[in-house]
Amino acid sequence: MRKLPLRSRLALLTAAAVAVAVAAVAFAAWFITRDQLVRQLDSTLRSTRVDTRYLNATIATCASTAQTGGNVPPSAVGVQVVKADGTRCVGAGSTPFAVRAQDVEVAAGTLGSTVHNARTDSGGSVRVYTEPLTAGPNGALTGFAVSISHPLSEVDKPLTTLAWVLFIVAGIGVLGAASAGLWIARTGLRPVDRLTQTVEHIARTEDLNVRLPVEGEDEIARLGQSFNAMTSALASSRDRQRQLIADAGHELRTPLTSLRTNIELLERSEATGRAIPPEDRRALLASVKAQMTELAALIGDLQELNRPDTAPVLTVVPLHEIAGTALERARLRGPGLTITAELSPWYVRGEAPALERAIVNLLDNAVKFSPPGGTIEVVLRHGRLTVRDHGPGIPPEELPHVFERFWRSPSARSLPGSGLGLSIVARTVHQSGGTITLTRADPTGTLATLHLPGAPTAPPDTPPEG
Repeated sequence: MRKLPLRSRLALLTAAAVAVAVAAVAFAAWFITRDQLVRQLDSTLRSTRVDTRYLNATIATCASTAQTGGNVPPSAVGVQVVKADGTRCVGAGSTPFAVRAQDVEVAAGTLGSTVHNARTDSGGSVRVYTEPLTAGPNGALTGFAVSISHPLSEVDKPLTTLAWVLFIVAGIGVLGAASAGLWIARTGLRPVDRLTQTVEHIARTEDLNVRLPVEGEDEIARLGQSFNAMTSALASSRDRQRQLIADAGHELRTPLTSLRTNIELLERSEATGRAIPPEDRRALLASVKAQMTELAALIGDLQELNRPDTAPVLTVVPLHEIAGTALERARLRGPGLTITAELSPWYVRGEAPALERAIVNLLDNAVKFSPPGGTIEVVLRHGRLTVRDHGPGIPPEELPHVFERFWRSPSARSLPGSGLGLSIVARTVHQSGGTITLTRADPTGTLATLHLPGAPTAPPDTPPEG
């Protein structure tokens, strides 16, 4: 069964279901009809009255111990008289049939009347109604019962005809149901066929821009919508991957080219024996070191962004201590700047290394754009961490793009950096259930606001504020 195509299985299941339903209806109709016909026959037998002369002749025959009646007019139904000892007397022209225990009980007076089937001596079937005889030729009689029979062929013939009619109608119904099931399966599975063809086309060509036409709101339409959403997400993911590779290649090309140039100068100096002046040599080595540092930072940022988006393992960590460590690193990177800090205790659920990297990125961004001798203000109160610098600020039209990967302001493209720092900040903060925004400060500078919800539990010796 499972080896058959889906539409064939649906057609067979439909035909089987209809066959079972039709068979149940046919059997019910046949049995109800038989019951009605038997009831009508029983009613006819009960209302039948045997001719008195015929009955008297049959009783007289019983009294003379003869087995058949004499020269009397035949009855329209089969008649035989049953004695209490189980013997019978068959009326003239009647077909004899077997006497059953119920008939003897009626003759003995222990049973009022009975209706049953019986077999004739010739092998036929009759319906028999037996009632006691209350009067005979000479008055009251006891110990006798009269059985009136009617052939069951009048019931069996209509039932046989009905059975053949039901069989033929059921066969036609099953064949029609199978045909209709096959047609319905083909029609209903047509969207699935289109989906299969589309999937095969995508597997063959890797073209993720193909979309299924969606009509209606049924399960097939929902399947088409889900498939379109999946291919759209895959296409977007592939485009982002290609863009990431292209942007990473572009960002890596500049420091690599500069490194290559500087190393070639050093190599040429060694090969030709022409010494580079000490100050120029120190400058070249410093440039090589800075470019290697920039490459290492870029590779680290790419590794961070390449981590899977699975839910990280979050633990309760002290945000104020993490911010303090990040401030120490920022002061080393901006020795000519004044960095003020006001850090109130606050515990959050997150990854300590990731949060420290995010805060360092925010502080690096502030150090990079602060003027010489400028001030950076860092405040942490009730889960709201702000980093405010007094640099030129970010133009309003560039604010929507600051968290995009590899995006760099035109005014900052001459400065070191990969354009990935704020993307890493946004990713880390969102994984911890927080928010991050950048706005222009008044009158100048940029205000970065990071908000993280407090942890439900904290170390007992230093409970969180708020």
